[in-house]
Amino acid sequence: MAFLDYHKSLERNATLLLGGSLFVVLIGGIVEIAPLFYLENTIEKVEGVRPYSPLELEGREIYLREGCYVCHSQMIRPMRDEVERYGHYSLAAESMYDHPFQWGSKRTGPDLARVGGRYSDAWHVQHLSDPQSVVPESIMPPYAFLKDNLLDGEQIADLMETNRIVGVPYTDDQIAQARADFNVQADPNGDYDALLERYPGAHVANSDGLPGVSEMDALVAYLQVLGTMVDFSTFTPDASR
Repeated sequence: MAFLDYHKSLERNATLLLGGSLFVVLIGGIVEIAPLFYLENTIEKVEGVRPYSPLELEGREIYLREGCYVCHSQMIRPMRDEVERYGHYSLAAESMYDHPFQWGSKRTGPDLARVGGRYSDAWHVQHLSDPQSVVPESIMPPYAFLKDNLLDGEQIADLMETNRIVGVPYTDDQIAQARADFNVQADPNGDYDALLERYPGAHVANSDGLPGVSEMDALVAYLQVLGTMVDFSTFTPDASR
């Protein structure tokens, strides 16, 4: 009964109730946050994850500019229905070089975390140009104008340097070769061996089949790399985390 009396007093005294609530929240916050100060990194390192190539990085900027994230998340949650539909659940490491990251659960359209390599370049170009011709029930607007917007890659090195400031480990060599890598990734007839050494698995293609590097080429290059960096057939989660 004494305990109930104390509890009754706490409930009837707004000041005590507020103080008690703050105390409980403070203790919970310390328990949750304090251990993080003793960890060098909260993201598990995963083999294969690399910074975006110059063309992929430019494509990501276009993805953000056009608001694709409003309808498409890039986060597969560890639930049976999501994993069976989209593939392996998303790893934090896959987004470690994203500023800002694209995680979320808002899906007017399907999740894109594993869209890389799932469709051909021609499919992506057609889908972006006239979505309803590929998916009749789609409410996605057309982005055919991306084929008409040509890119010269003049500012791509600056963009990479900016990303390096916030922690993306671009090397001096990668930044120095940024414009050359930018152009050669959209030229399957070019000498792209050095590009693939710097960015293993980069998708080299002239996606829209038109001369020059277009915003369509950049966006498709970005879409084609999503979810392809980690080999999930050999991936084993770190049980210590």
